[in-house]
Parts: sequence; structure tokens; C-alpha cells
Amino acid sequence: MTEKSRSDAWALVTEYTSSDSLRKHMLAVEAAMRAYARKLGGDEERWGMAGLLHDFDYEQHPNPAGVADPDEHPLFGSRILEEQGYPADVIYAIKTHADYLELPRLSPMDRALAAVDELTGFITAAALVRPDKTINGLEAKSVRKRMKDKAFARNVSREDITRGAEDLGVDLDEHIQFVIAAMQGIAPQLGLDGAAAAATA
Repeated sequence: MTEKSRSDAWALVTEYTSSDSLRKHMLAVEAAMRAYARKLGGDEERWGMAGLLHDFDYEQHPNPAGVADPDEHPLFGSRILEEQGYPADVIYAIKTHADYLELPRLSPMDRALAAVDELTGFITAAALVRPDKTINGLEAKSVRKRMKDKAFARNVSREDITRGAEDLGVDLDEHIQFVIAAMQGIAPQLGLDGAAAAATA
């Protein structure tokens, strides 16, 4: 079977996900994963693929109960990835980002995916409440301040963000700034370049 490409993965994302915000989330996680692969000596294509595909089945199979269910996220999607010949380590990393499966995060790729998943969503929320709605110029200290406000982005687990950095062995402030920088690299694709705010000004 031929090796899967980034375009194959994106086609799968667009086939299963119509939500623009969920697509942007997967792009943000991909960018952060690629950046960490470069930093930690991982395979950038595989790490990026894990990030891009980690939630591709979530819209259609959201797993509201948050339990191990073969017909729900992420086991449903993992089965599709296996059938289509995606790498086993990529599939395993995707499974491990769901805490309720209780799978050990064995590799740096597994730990990185868990560390950046919730954080990218929180950073997006922090960027969108800025007057210019841009991630450019956003700093870790501003994100940390938002984390203390329990009403802000209340669905994002602060504990997951903090634990993710610990498990990855990185300082939380450095981790936040690193992920911000990764997302800044694709700010237009994420809708975080301030274009929307400029258009309505």
C-alpha cells in the first residue's frame, strides 16, 4: 500500500468534517505538532498527520458519553485509518489523546498531541477576544491570565493543558509561547490574522 500523504489526510478531514471551526482546530493542532516534531527530532509528516486527523471523526461521531465506544470518537475514526493504511503509530497517538480510553502515552508524539490539543483551542479563544482578533502579538502571560478566569472558554480543561506540558517535560509558559508561534505561522488559515476585524472596521 502506498504511503499516505498530507493531501490524503486533508481529504479525509473534509469528507467527515463540515464545521469550519473544527477544521481550523485540526489545522492548529497539525501546526503545533509539526513544530514540536522539528524541536524534538520527530518525523514531521507523521506528527503533523496525527494532529490533522485526531478529530476528523468527531463531528459525525462525537462520543457524548466520553467512554470507549467502537462506534464513536476516536475509535470509529481509528478503524477507518487502519482500513486505509495509515501508520500504526499515528493511529495509536490519536487514540491516546482521548483520556477515557486510558491508553498510556508511550512516545513523544503521543504526549505532544495530548499537550497541544486543548491548548490550541484555548489560544484561539484568547486571540478572538482581542480587539484586532489576531494571534500576532499574543503572549503566554496573556493566555495564562485568561486561564485563571474560570468563565472564559469554560469548556477547555485547564488541568489538561497544565498536565500536558508536564507530561511533555516543558515549562508551561514556554509551551504556550511555542504553540502560539506555531499557530502564528498559519494565522490566515486559522482566521486569526485580523482580517475579519479589519473587514468590519
